[in-house]
Amino acid sequence: MDELEVYGSETEGGTHLSSYTFEVCDSIMNIGPCGQITMGEPAFLSEEFSGIIDPDIELVSTSGYGKNGALSVLQRSIRPQVVTTFELPGCTDMWTVVGNLPKPDSSPVDAESLETEEKDNKDKQDIKDGHAYLILSREDSTMILQTGQEIMELDHSGFITSEPTVYASNMGNNKYIIQVSPSGVRLLEEVKQVQHIPLDLGSPIIQCSVIDPYVLVLSAEGQLVMLNLRPDSFGSGVRLALLKPDLQTETRIECMCLYKDISGLFVTSKEDNVSNIASKSSDVPSTSVGFNLEQSVDDEDELLYGDSSISLMTDGSKVDQTTSAVNETATKTKEVSPTFWACLYRENHSLEIYSVPDFKLSYVIHQFPMAYQTLQDDYKTSSSSANTSDKKSDKSIPNLEPVSEIVLVGLGNKKSRPYLLACAGEECLMYEVFPCHLTSSTGRLKIRFKKTDHNLILREKKSAKAKTRAKSEAAEKQKNNPKALVSRLRYFEDISGYSGVFLCGPYPHWLFMSTRGSPRFHPMGIDGKITSFTPFHNVNCPKGFLFFNRLGELRISVLPTHLSYDATWPIRKVPLRCTPHMITYHPESKTYTVVSSTQDPCSKMMRVKEEERELVQEVRDDRFVWPLVEKFSFQLFSPVSWEAIPNTKVEMEDFENITALKSVYLRSEETHSGLKCYVAVGTNMCYGEEITSRGRIMLFSIIEVVPEPGQPLTKNKIKMIYDKEQKGPVTALAHVEGYLVGAIGQKIYIWALKDNDLSGVAFIDTQIYIHTITSIKNLMLIGDIHKSVSLLRFQTDFRVLSNVARDPKVMEVYACDYLVDNTQLGFLVTDKEQNLNLYMYQPEARESVGGTRLVRRGDMNIGTNINSMFRLRCKLSDPSTEKRASTIIEKKHTTFMGTLDGGINFILPITEKVYRRFLMLQNVMSTHIQHLAGLNPKAHRLYKTKCKNLTNPQRNIIDGDLVFSFMSLNENEKGDLARKVGLTSPNQIIEDLMEIDRITSHF
Repeated sequence: MDELEVYGSETEGGTHLSSYTFEVCDSIMNIGPCGQITMGEPAFLSEEFSGIIDPDIELVSTSGYGKNGALSVLQRSIRPQVVTTFELPGCTDMWTVVGNLPKPDSSPVDAESLETEEKDNKDKQDIKDGHAYLILSREDSTMILQTGQEIMELDHSGFITSEPTVYASNMGNNKYIIQVSPSGVRLLEEVKQVQHIPLDLGSPIIQCSVIDPYVLVLSAEGQLVMLNLRPDSFGSGVRLALLKPDLQTETRIECMCLYKDISGLFVTSKEDNVSNIASKSSDVPSTSVGFNLEQSVDDEDELLYGDSSISLMTDGSKVDQTTSAVNETATKTKEVSPTFWACLYRENHSLEIYSVPDFKLSYVIHQFPMAYQTLQDDYKTSSSSANTSDKKSDKSIPNLEPVSEIVLVGLGNKKSRPYLLACAGEECLMYEVFPCHLTSSTGRLKIRFKKTDHNLILREKKSAKAKTRAKSEAAEKQKNNPKALVSRLRYFEDISGYSGVFLCGPYPHWLFMSTRGSPRFHPMGIDGKITSFTPFHNVNCPKGFLFFNRLGELRISVLPTHLSYDATWPIRKVPLRCTPHMITYHPESKTYTVVSSTQDPCSKMMRVKEEERELVQEVRDDRFVWPLVEKFSFQLFSPVSWEAIPNTKVEMEDFENITALKSVYLRSEETHSGLKCYVAVGTNMCYGEEITSRGRIMLFSIIEVVPEPGQPLTKNKIKMIYDKEQKGPVTALAHVEGYLVGAIGQKIYIWALKDNDLSGVAFIDTQIYIHTITSIKNLMLIGDIHKSVSLLRFQTDFRVLSNVARDPKVMEVYACDYLVDNTQLGFLVTDKEQNLNLYMYQPEARESVGGTRLVRRGDMNIGTNINSMFRLRCKLSDPSTEKRASTIIEKKHTTFMGTLDGGINFILPITEKVYRRFLMLQNVMSTHIQHLAGLNPKAHRLYKTKCKNLTNPQRNIIDGDLVFSFMSLNENEKGDLARKVGLTSPNQIIEDLMEIDRITSHF
């Protein structure tokens, strides 16, 4: 009987599955493993950005394995494609509105004109809901531009042009246009004025927010007026009705915004929220049982595994009945009725949320600029609230930055994820709304706000005195002559298929929110400070945007569509359908050489007969599984379309593996500089244990020829310069002083290229197996597979290659490169234990034993293996200023690293003063803030090794991730940590972090 209850009856029929079908429902972008990473120039860059100081480069990395092999093209910042540029100085703000362009007068035309007109009409039909008018606001006037096939000024219209515009938008399902000026509001149908409402509020209007059908207007003295678009039986059929909200608090309103909620989260009772959640999940039936949040859960087992009062042996019919009842309820309440809300920020630093149109206070947050991690309703709460508000005395409240703008928008799939963004001083606060039913107060919103940490530093690069002076001058000017508040947070929909918020200011950023992902922040600092931004959907610029830069130039632009912005960095994946191993960039031809391999069944073996090698066909049974052997090749790729260039693929011989690939500059009389770039390839012939391993060195020159008709990529060809077999496997290649350097077996050779032949210059015996060589001037840093690193020097005059110093410790080296800090030179080495080691050549130090040993001066555990490194000079330009960086920064290099788990790291030398400040901050943050899962960052970054060394860890490397998390703390925590470090305010720490962020913001 017990067995029947457990296993069922034997007579019951079962279901037999004969086949399975798997479908890919979704995929997550990944660039790992980064086998080799390099930098190169992008194929396209608008002419407007050709005069920038820093070189425009992008990252290219090998990714994936087998059929998932690909190239990952990464760009940290967004480079817009500029369609055209207009010089319009004096404009302070702009808006685009949807409308129907006036049709030309009918006149007799010929057949050709009719065809042209039909074609134009077809193009206009393709652009649905296109923007017809561009409204530009100036200091004392407004310019109206008509945007069709051409952009021209509109002389006669119902728009007001004699004074500046505060705000403009569409209403009534894009049928009407509303224009708000400092003195009143105008409603227009196309260019015809429908209604004009002058508003005398005692001061001019400075801000407006529009959510169809409501308009909220704010004056300079904090007076609030709401307008409602209502149907009217007279005239045009609609009119704006005026409403003066009756607010309980008299504190001055600094800024405000309207919000239309269609997510179902903004509810004042639990029943409404349950119905909205049911409507969201109606498409997916569920039988899960949830908790009753109003009941207190004391038992840990109930908290972890569910309510114990529900029997596990519940009758199946009851479950089915419950499921059907839930589905019926969900079907009935499928549509979420939209609700309207108004967010007001007051002078006393409180944020209030009112229901619209009755303006009933439903939520209040005190001390909003404190930027707490979680915000909750402070209405009649106890003194133990998470974001304390009224209980603190005015003396204990720090000098909070004023909030100049707030925006509450719905992002994500069907705008189901509401986000609150605010400009507090020079920083941007971002909060996500989530439901919370712990409060029992009636009429209060059942939500809370969770802070989204982005660690963005958007402030302008200025001295403290200059910032204080500019802030006081702006405040005095605004007090004497109030002007409209120019919005920095610009919401947009469907720009190249993306929606989100654009952050204007000294360091502009895009905030993208895809239908499935998390918020993505991407900088756009290539054009400097951006003062205004607006979407622009036009025949000549579909799904594009407009923006004003610091020079007053209006740029009509589009987003590059070949990149995916739903990632930490904008990325483009180039599928190869094979395993990529190595990649190098050829600067002269602006092409990439990619080494890849495919796995093929092998039925041959190499045999030696009378000192000659030959392939012998093996005979096996039909059931024998042939081994898979890698078949290597390399080919040129063009960054124009990221396609393989035809007729440039070079196949390797059987059992020949490519072990080295490098773009080398060798001495040549063909160029003016005396150096010419070649592609050097080193191979190893793996024939087995019985046959001595050999290798080849091949040198290729990439030349330009006349392309074939219809194939523009065929302008580049590969020309063989040198190809000879060597005495051993070629494991690494590099160049030094115009000579070729190669590692063959246990020796390092230096060759000179002359008459398409390599002649030996110098050699030296080394350790076991050299697999990486990095050169700078006449120095070479070589990495051994077991015996750590060595520093070599090549003296050109004497043609002598000598060993300068080496690390005597045992270390399995993964990658190595240099750390350049003005006249100081360090050596970075990564090993198998995921450590990053910093060595220096210091012959005066005692540990160097007379200069024969490299001294380890820093170490840190990265937590992942690093297989590729490269250097790049620090960035000289800053988007927020026109000044060039100092000479000290110009002589620093940033070393970038690609990890095998798909991450990108960088290390930068800093001054002693900044290092001491960050070291104290790091030590304080390790013990005074909460860490993920309670893990200790100090223990995580400690040098790790399996075999015990007699030396102590050197550290001397700051944990950048930990220090940059300082930006995500609230104002109280920032002030406390700054005082513990010995500073009066956190501004100095933020300035140091900003300096590091700006000079390393390449790509």
